[in-house]
Formats: sequence, C-alpha cells, structure tokens
Amino acid sequence: MHSTFPSKLPDVGSSIFSQMSQLASEQQAINLSQGFPDFGCDPFLLQQLAAFSQQGLNQYAPMAGIVPLRQQIAALIARCYQQRVCPEQQITVTSGATEALFCAFQALVRPGDEVILFDPAYDSYAPAVQLAGGRCVHLALTAPDFKVDWQQVADSINRNTRLIIVNSPHNPSSQVFTAADWQQLETLVCQHGLYCLSDEVYEHMVFDGRPQLSALSFTELAARSLVVSSFGKTFHVTGWKLGYCVAPALLMTEFRKVHQYVTFSSFTPAQFAVAAMLEQHPEQVSGLAAFYQQKRDCFVAALATSRFQLLPAQGTYFQLADYSAISDQPDVEFCRWLTIEHKVAAIPLSVFYRQPPAQRLIRFCFAKNEQTLLQAAEVLCRL
Repeated sequence: MHSTFPSKLPDVGSSIFSQMSQLASEQQAINLSQGFPDFGCDPFLLQQLAAFSQQGLNQYAPMAGIVPLRQQIAALIARCYQQRVCPEQQITVTSGATEALFCAFQALVRPGDEVILFDPAYDSYAPAVQLAGGRCVHLALTAPDFKVDWQQVADSINRNTRLIIVNSPHNPSSQVFTAADWQQLETLVCQHGLYCLSDEVYEHMVFDGRPQLSALSFTELAARSLVVSSFGKTFHVTGWKLGYCVAPALLMTEFRKVHQYVTFSSFTPAQFAVAAMLEQHPEQVSGLAAFYQQKRDCFVAALATSRFQLLPAQGTYFQLADYSAISDQPDVEFCRWLTIEHKVAAIPLSVFYRQPPAQRLIRFCFAKNEQTLLQAAEVLCRL
C-alpha cells in the first residue's frame, strides 16, 4: 500500500464512541458513554429468537424484510401517528438505523448537492453525505435549549440544497421537536422542493407528557421524507442491528436499489422475533417512555447534590451535563480525566460539532440499571 494512498474520508478516524468504550473497558470504568443498555431485553424476545432459529429460519430474508414484520411496522405507525403506510411499497427493514441512513443518503444525494444538518449531530451523517458527493451545511444549535432557528434554515437554502436532516428526539441534546418545528420544516421542504431525512430512532422515548410526533404525522412532509427508526433502541438489543426505513413508494424504490447492494437483507430470525414481539406485546413499545423517564428521574435525583448543572432531557436516553463548576478542561480532556481518574465514562459534546461553540458539556447515557446509575452518581457527586 502506498503511503500516499488518497483517502475518501481523510478527516475520519475511529469514532468517539469506540474510543470512550475502549477506554472505559481498559480502566474498568462505569460506561455511561456509548448508548447501549447494560440490562437484558424481554425474555419473550429471546425465546422467539431461539424458536424461529430452531425452526430453520436462518437463510436470507426477502430483500425488503419479511412481510409479517413490515405489516407490524405499518400497524405500529397507525397506532402512534394515525397514518397509513403500505407494508409492501413503503417499508424496508435494514441492518440497523445507520445502514438505513447510509442508503438514504446514497439514494437521495447527488454530487454537488447541499445537505443541511444541525450540530450537534450524530457522527454518521456527514461522512455518508461526503461519500455520496454532497456537501454538508452545518447549522449550530446552542445550549441550553438547542432550538432550531428556522429563519436561519430558510436563509441557508439555495438552488443546490437537496435535503434537510432532522433528528427528534435528538441525540445528543435530548430535545424534542414541537408541532411548530415540524410544521416549519414541512413548509420549507415543500416550498423549496426539498427532501427530508428524519432520524427517529428514539421516537418512543418522549417524556413528561409531550406528544409523540414524527415526520409521518404531517402529510405533505411525509410525502417528501425518508423516516428511519431502530428496534435495537426500542427493544434493548442494539447488537441485533435491526432497523427500518419508511418512505413514499417512489423514494422507497430508489432506497431499495441501494439497500440491495449494501446488505441485501437483514438478520432473519430476529425479524420474526421482533414481528412476534410487536404483535403480542405492544405494551413493550407503549411503555418505553415511562420506563426511561423513570431512569432519567433516578439519575437526575442522584446527581442533585453534584456540581454538574443538568440540562433538561425531553427524550432519548441521554442526559447532558455542564461541568463548568468542576473543571476548565476542554470536554475531550475532561472525559478522559473522568474515565481514568474517577472511573466513569461519558462522551464530550464537542465531537458532535464541526465547529464546537465555547461550552463545557458532556453526555451521559442513562440506559442502565438503577444500581449502575446510583454507583456512577455517587462518584460524580464527589467531584
């Protein structure tokens, strides 16, 4: 290999999530960094996985996903958003939400297109846009409310703009779009003939009685949107890498053209298991917000005497914390210090920005057992 081999992603290294989880493992630290649960999933799901696998359902699934699962996804969308989508033409099961996002970018973005995204942003967006030949237009959201300035969005749109990426509930800020946010997005998308890619992997984790809304809730926006979600997040099985994309038939046709050459199809027995879970235990989805709200409240209460200033968490399973009263270190260094010296791992917020603002914020994941959260909080309260 020549030392001058030209990289297609010259600015991309190992993700911060991999780095911090590896450091947490090396230091035997409590890992509140990467977003995965430290508890198991419902036993019914594991029983179904084993049963379907033992029945011999271990070969390729249909490219778009097994029919029973797509039918259950359509039923879930009808329950949550009162919208009808066609299981045959509008839903594709994917190997995790990240694959769905990648395929959506490849299907929609052409060389020279501009894609508007909001920082702090999930780290897979920009590289996928870059690989598709597009250019990201980064609009920064600022603490503490991380609200979108829709006038700034309107001012950023030009003849090269192709796509707007949104993420609600939002990782890492834990903020949730209001109906007014969705309506303003719908107006801009339709007015300028744009498309929307809506990352909704935390859709069922909306707290404090806020309405659960989606790009699918707004008819004209839905007609120009690809919506991505994740069973890994919903059912506490992130390692199964099972997600899905919903889109109008015309956009889904283009999406599937890419998907069939990326993974073709996804983990077959898990598709059957999740379909059974959705059909027989819908309360596992409808009860998810209360489940995680209780964990958020436990963690927040346990940190009440700490010197961290906690920002409001409206959704997801993440909690932002301002550590200004504890240290003046930059956030990456602070997270390394916290992991090595105090054995609690978190994620620095600056890595989610192209140009991070002057702030001292880190992200904790509270998708953990109560004992784990209390143990971590005890350490954090001593800082």
